[in-house]
Amino acid sequence: MATKKPLTGIRMLDLTHMLSGPYGGMILADLGCETIKVEPPIKGEGTRRLLENDPDYSINGTGAYFYTLNRNKKSVCIDLKNIKGLEVFYDLVKQSDIVLNNFSAGVTKKLKIDYSELKKINPRIITCTVSGFGEDGPDYKRPAFDQISQALGGGMSITGTNRNEPMRAGIPIGDLGGGMFAVMGIQAALIAREKTGFGQHVDISMLDCQISLLNYMATMHTMSSKIPEPIGNSHFVHMPYNTFLTADYPIVIAAVGDQFWPRLLKIFTNKELTDPKYEKAPARQKDKAKLEGILQDELIKHNSDHWLKLLETEKIPCARVNNLEQAVNDEQILFRNMMVDLEHPNGGSTKVPGNPIKLSEDNEESFSSPPLLGEHSKEIFQTALGYDDKKIENLINDGAIGVNQNE
Repeated sequence: MATKKPLTGIRMLDLTHMLSGPYGGMILADLGCETIKVEPPIKGEGTRRLLENDPDYSINGTGAYFYTLNRNKKSVCIDLKNIKGLEVFYDLVKQSDIVLNNFSAGVTKKLKIDYSELKKINPRIITCTVSGFGEDGPDYKRPAFDQISQALGGGMSITGTNRNEPMRAGIPIGDLGGGMFAVMGIQAALIAREKTGFGQHVDISMLDCQISLLNYMATMHTMSSKIPEPIGNSHFVHMPYNTFLTADYPIVIAAVGDQFWPRLLKIFTNKELTDPKYEKAPARQKDKAKLEGILQDELIKHNSDHWLKLLETEKIPCARVNNLEQAVNDEQILFRNMMVDLEHPNGGSTKVPGNPIKLSEDNEESFSSPPLLGEHSKEIFQTALGYDDKKIENLINDGAIGVNQNE
């Protein structure tokens, strides 16, 4: 059995902050990319401060955001605004494969760390920027956060139950989508480099990602010119396809296609349901409110386990609507190692989501602690760059770099 990760031997400089960039960096780090988080000395990346002292959502001064997103990463401190610090960064670029950031438009150019600058130092370097609107176009300089991209991308308008009460997704899909597409773009650039010998820049717009995720919904609009309305948890074709209340927990019934209707009638025997016209989806869709009402009146009489057992016996797609406690303790999730123990470098641990990418050969799964600020500065500067103690000390005194304050 293989004991390595697929991106072993690839080195990335991670300049990201908050969520979209760090999430992409986390995925690549989980896959074995040596990920060096480059942070400003003294204060570090801003997400270190988020929830750092919250009694519920932190461990030893590390909040849930930073704790989750920065496992399997190393931390070095470099002041990119310091001339000597920039030289140190350039030295790292010479020894690296990827530079990932999610700075606002124009920041990398201002700092002299954009692709046009870095490719002079290392023609094989791959750079990636995740931003709200990309790096060109009429709106590229606008600031953006998750909900901005969700709003502009149209997804909020079809989420929820009321067109006058648009609703964002429960998870920050605007940010996370940017991180996921960054991973895809970077890996595509790595494959291209094998053919050409040269790196390139990957430009990821969170808004572009939201439009991509609209998928067939966008095409349906362009075909028909119809503007879709939010329909909650139901479906515009399939029925029943919705969330229903039971005596304890809500459940989902997802009967996609006509083949499940006869099976449902073995469980729900109300005479109105047995009308032959309901054997086809269009008729069921036309009377959706009526039919769902009949189902709901029955489902509320017993608990979720009762109904799920009956539905599963008939092989009808169904599920309990899990709360987070139920989700992270689901036996399928635990079996696939999707909740893993992550230790804090100063003691203590908690469980965090694992790596959903399961490979048959390069299948090692390991998760190192989120780094202390500057924890790996000396190690990286010595082993990767060959700096001696005197040079490191001089750079520290010049304010160009920083090390862990406990050293």
